[in-house]
Amino acid sequence: ASSPPTPVSLDDDVKRTEQITCIPCKDNDDDNSSEEISQPNNKRMRQEIIPLTSSNSSSSSSSSKKGEDNIDYSKLSEKEKLDNNFTMYGEDPDREGLLKTPERWAKALLFLTHGYEKSVKEVTNEAVFSEDHSEMVLVRDIDIHSLCEHHMLPFTGKVHIGYVPNGKVIGLSKLARIADVFSRRLQVQERLTRQIADALMETIQPLGVAVVVESSHFCMVMRGVQKSGSSTVTSCVRGCFQSDPKTRAEFFSIINRGN
Repeated sequence: ASSPPTPVSLDDDVKRTEQITCIPCKDNDDDNSSEEISQPNNKRMRQEIIPLTSSNSSSSSSSSKKGEDNIDYSKLSEKEKLDNNFTMYGEDPDREGLLKTPERWAKALLFLTHGYEKSVKEVTNEAVFSEDHSEMVLVRDIDIHSLCEHHMLPFTGKVHIGYVPNGKVIGLSKLARIADVFSRRLQVQERLTRQIADALMETIQPLGVAVVVESSHFCMVMRGVQKSGSSTVTSCVRGCFQSDPKTRAEFFSIINRGN
């Protein structure tokens, strides 16, 4: 019989966020060998997380008392850690509705962070075309869903992306796909906004890019100050949107129409 898989800590999956870097904007547009936004190969690592949640071994923590703090978590599998958390919350990890929760939770987390498995180059799929268009291109109200890296609670909202071409245009749907690559990771909204802008600058070297993200953070709605009506707005401008007030004002005027 084959030996059981070696447990893989979900902490390893989370630590990958530290490896993500933004590629700064470049002034020259004749460098076709620009480096893609760095991203480790995570598919194998992520696939190894699932087997450890499907263990048939009975939980040893079902009799633990609420608030117990003398457990060495480094020696526990992810399922045992989650079972112990259930106990601390006052739940029974052997209750029917919770038996498969560790596996569901791991699969859900992998889906919610599938942006780590994608790259900008992959999702744009060479949908960049030569076009003599020098006016602003703007797609607004693109839905985004992400996870706050501090509390792992969702923040959801919309992103507005505009750019001024410099001899190249990109397929409109690719703007939404670029937003998904970075939103489907553990994030902070400020970094997410910047990464989308820098990725578009890197991909088509336009005259300028502007990105605005508006979202509601559940870490402010469900916990903490619990302000359900609050929204957070972040912006990032590059190139002509940064240097030309008129171009920047036109962008904000368009995205605010109808609000």
